[in-house]
Amino acid sequence: MKKQGKLEQVALTPESRFKFLCHKGIKCFNQCCREVDMVLTPFDIIRMKNRLKLSCDEFLLRYTTPEVLEKTKLPVARLLMGEDEDKRCPFVTEAGCSIYEDRPVICRSYPIGMGTLMKQGAKEKEEFSFMVKEPHCLGFNEDKKWSIREWREDQGVDLYDKMNQGWIDIIIKKKTMSAAGSTAELSDKSLQMFFMVSTNVDKLKNFIFETKFLQVYDIDEDVVERIKSDEVELMKFGLEWLKDVFFGKNNIKIRGETLKKKG
Repeated sequence: MKKQGKLEQVALTPESRFKFLCHKGIKCFNQCCREVDMVLTPFDIIRMKNRLKLSCDEFLLRYTTPEVLEKTKLPVARLLMGEDEDKRCPFVTEAGCSIYEDRPVICRSYPIGMGTLMKQGAKEKEEFSFMVKEPHCLGFNEDKKWSIREWREDQGVDLYDKMNQGWIDIIIKKKTMSAAGSTAELSDKSLQMFFMVSTNVDKLKNFIFETKFLQVYDIDEDVVERIKSDEVELMKFGLEWLKDVFFGKNNIKIRGETLKKKG
């Protein structure tokens, strides 16, 4: 979550237990909300921009900066910190987080870090947890005990992971390919499409409904209606479409007429 911090080199299971509690009365309250290096997930952005009553363009311009993930070369949106000496999160106040109910998944998970590994040749991802302990954090001195599972449920992490699964799948697949020595690079257009789907459901909606997209792809009418009215369903659909484009998954069928023209 931050550039500095001790990561405990112990694999934690859902039933692993730990002591932790963060509250307004603790001396270090809000200290973890400074100098945060945080990539925002697609579901993060939808929740945050709706909480702030902003369009995607407005939110991205005001609160984020584009960044390229080193191992995958995929473009993402990183949350901008304040320009003051403390480099505080723009949403933190003396009373705590001003968007607490819609805070990003990294904030929800803290102090538990989550990782996912896709081994070469494996059919399923291997997920693991680890503890992040920073010198300033006094929450570990509190008496409240949790299991990893209980903490995730209490903080709403599972919902965020479920909504972001398609995005995570793409990043892991691209990382695995790179680790295996693949030299295949996504085109600039493909990278632009990834950034659009990951960060801007407004533009994604225009792309699907204002271009020939629905003439090219054979999509059930109920799906069309669902993605037209629900931003989260639209985001999830866009991520499944990206898997088709990037990795040939064929989750979304191309219309027969289009295939004939290509042939």
